[in-house]
Amino acid sequence: MGRYSLIEELGRGGMGIVYLEHEVALDRPVALKLLPSEYAAQPALKERFLREAKTAARLSHPNIVPIYAVDEVDDVVFFAMAYVEGETLGERVSNRGPLPSSQAARVLREMAWALAYGHAQGVVHRDVKPDNILLEAGTGRALLMDFGIAQVSELPGTTGKNEVLGTAEFMGPEQAAGDPVDERSDLYSLAIVGHYLLSGKLPLQGDTVAATLAKQITQPAPPLATVAPETPSNLAKAMDRCLAKDPADRFADGEQLAEALSRSLEMRREIPVALRMFVEHNRERLRGLPLVVLLTLGYLVFSFVIIYQEGPLGLIMTALALIMAAAPVGMLVRMARELLRSGHSQQELLVALKTDIDARREEMAFELSTKKNWLDWLSLGLMWGGLGIATLATGGLMLGGFLGLSTDAIVWLSWQVGGGSLAGIIGAPIAVMRSGKRSVVPGVRWLKFWKSRIGKAFFDVGGFRLKRVLGEHVAHRPTEMAIGIAAGRLYDELPNMKESFGELPAVVRTLEEDAENMRARVRELDNLIDNIRAR
Repeated sequence: MGRYSLIEELGRGGMGIVYLEHEVALDRPVALKLLPSEYAAQPALKERFLREAKTAARLSHPNIVPIYAVDEVDDVVFFAMAYVEGETLGERVSNRGPLPSSQAARVLREMAWALAYGHAQGVVHRDVKPDNILLEAGTGRALLMDFGIAQVSELPGTTGKNEVLGTAEFMGPEQAAGDPVDERSDLYSLAIVGHYLLSGKLPLQGDTVAATLAKQITQPAPPLATVAPETPSNLAKAMDRCLAKDPADRFADGEQLAEALSRSLEMRREIPVALRMFVEHNRERLRGLPLVVLLTLGYLVFSFVIIYQEGPLGLIMTALALIMAAAPVGMLVRMARELLRSGHSQQELLVALKTDIDARREEMAFELSTKKNWLDWLSLGLMWGGLGIATLATGGLMLGGFLGLSTDAIVWLSWQVGGGSLAGIIGAPIAVMRSGKRSVVPGVRWLKFWKSRIGKAFFDVGGFRLKRVLGEHVAHRPTEMAIGIAAGRLYDELPNMKESFGELPAVVRTLEEDAENMRARVRELDNLIDNIRAR
């Protein structure tokens, strides 16, 4: 094909091979997808490939990879699409784990917009999955590719022509059964993508394709909150609704889903000053607190041992150890008390900590590449190479007597042991630090601590005989947050009356949604007023 010049192969899939090519006439890179020869030899498959590719080529949307050309040259069937530099969602989750909830919500909303646009054009994707969603490098924009080009699997026992379009792990129940599908089937698939983005796991998966299809048809997916408990409730509810087995119970279209995801994104607000200071102190000042606790415990154990030998000295050391142990406990109680005095609660602190963690996850995802750079490879080389050389040289020294090594050889091996150990000592901290930055988000362990019963106990002690300060300090609270916190406290404080107030959680959710909708209307009016003033 003289129009294109091959650069490299990008990947292979069940429905084609993708190459990075240079389009000579327009001097631009393109991704070229070829239909495998065994499929191209089947007239029905070739015709459908060309028909659906041409349909997708009509689509023009910021979150859909555009198709430039669809053609057939010398029995080679292909289409050319824009080359997007970046990675697929599948690669992103595989390399760095689940996405922060805010980033996942944005990706899912952009995909909902893309699907809504395609559905309006009469095109149902039928193969929405992480490997068909690209994240553009630099911008983080999500783009849906292979729109309308579904994977084909020949499975016995299905309806029609014994075809099931799509990928089993991401199929809706009606699609898995071979029944007609519409836009709601794509929303089901997108919700499975959401499960995967937020938990790193697939909600329904069997040992075989047939077992997976059977689960998609008959078995309900687990609620997202059970596999990704830190997911905001609005986002979790939207995903769970899309995973309803009956299409009528899902969102009617992508626009409705995008609106629900927008409400989830709106919940992220700037952390108030008191909470922000607590989060910063929790992250910075208490960084070395676990080490202090461990040293104090060790010192305390040692002092008990001394008691049996040096009576009075042991008692003095025990008293000092208890004073040392009381210092960090007192610090945590004081922090909790100051937060309560400012008018905030433990629940609000947990929301602030989650928000801070999500922001840090996004920063880490932007700062750290999925691929190791020269510093990573250098530190790993120093660590493993140095340790390997030192180990081999040590073995040589140990066997020196049996091998009859000369003095010079022994000296040389000694230098290898020293040099290798030094290289390992230099490389290991850097390699561990770089690896840790990619996998450990600061604050996660403290969130678990403050969420635990021990954390609640610190707030109970810190709030002893403290009159909460209410008024201007809580003016920052969104209406729905205030409703939720007040109702939660009431519900917890009336354990014997929960049967009488069983409908309370549902009523609270309705009030929260109404408050969110009202806030959105107020923002629209504010924007309208600003535009009028600008004129």
